[in-house]
Amino acid sequence: MKLKIFVSAMLAAMAVAVPQPTEACTGITLRSGDGAYIVARTIEWGGSNLNSQYVIVPRGHVQQSYTPSGIDGLRFAAVYGYVGFAVEQKEFVAEGINEVGLSAGLFYFPGYGEYEEFDTAAKSSSIADLQLVPWILGSCRTVDEVKEAVSKVHVIAIYPGASTVHWRFSDQSGRQVVLEIIDGRPVFYENELGVLTNSPDFNWQITNLNNYVNLYPGAASVQDFGAIKLAPFGAGSGMLGIPGDVTPPSRFVRAAFFQTSAPQQESAVETVVQCFHILNNFDIPIGVETLKGDKAADIPSATQWTAVSDVTNRIIYYRTMYNSSVRSIDLASIDFAKVRYRAEPLDKVAMEPITAIKIR
Repeated sequence: MKLKIFVSAMLAAMAVAVPQPTEACTGITLRSGDGAYIVARTIEWGGSNLNSQYVIVPRGHVQQSYTPSGIDGLRFAAVYGYVGFAVEQKEFVAEGINEVGLSAGLFYFPGYGEYEEFDTAAKSSSIADLQLVPWILGSCRTVDEVKEAVSKVHVIAIYPGASTVHWRFSDQSGRQVVLEIIDGRPVFYENELGVLTNSPDFNWQITNLNNYVNLYPGAASVQDFGAIKLAPFGAGSGMLGIPGDVTPPSRFVRAAFFQTSAPQQESAVETVVQCFHILNNFDIPIGVETLKGDKAADIPSATQWTAVSDVTNRIIYYRTMYNSSVRSIDLASIDFAKVRYRAEPLDKVAMEPITAIKIR
């Protein structure tokens, strides 16, 4: 089964003795001058092509959760239609938005958090971590509804030992929360900053920002250094000391700095474009996560796709490692009572389109 192969590969990659392929996700949040609330994120996996798809899910579509014993977990029908981006299997939606403006996404969280152990007696109320996003998108309108829904189920791993994940949920009000499963229990954090990466836990990442209190936008002033004067070499010297590596704590710091220093754009579309530009800084090239002498995956980038959701206007945008052109799906144009369920590759052709300019 393809799922088993994929999860087994992840388990092997996360073993202590084996170098880990990049499994990085970076999320930011912006608001436009006209009030649109925008959430954006990257998804990385440096080990193989995630074969990502977009899924269109109509109201009433029924799914059932995977469990360690089979496809016999929570059975759920979509009250709300939604659009999502799935990895490896169409059931595993990693990011999406529903027709009433709830956004949901999962981010890898290796080495932290702990799910409940699977209890076969509770399988009818057990939901796999990789299917929490589609269940929530089909069931909830607000963050409060998300919290209530999660309290009624058991979040489990499909395969023991697989990496945990944590989640980001945002609603039309602009409220955003992070969910982590700690010692088998759901813990929600209000995410007023709007940034999320991976491990360690969210509280640690927020506390770690205090180590970078010296950062500021713009240029450092000229300083006397004994008999000589020290001056910056160029623009941006106020961010000297910002971490540049691809680890989750470093990406969290950079995302927080770039997000909070970004000038507010007037329109939603301008803000969406701004999110893509900011997240360019988090693209991870193939090779940086591979030890010298090891063969890197045959994909162009570890950053396999970037998604931006206009929560206010219910439009989801994306671009991929194969096509940097931005594409969009407007949920307002979809009749979720009539549309059929579908899952389509994010890219029809796995090659960057290049337009030749004809000079006459």
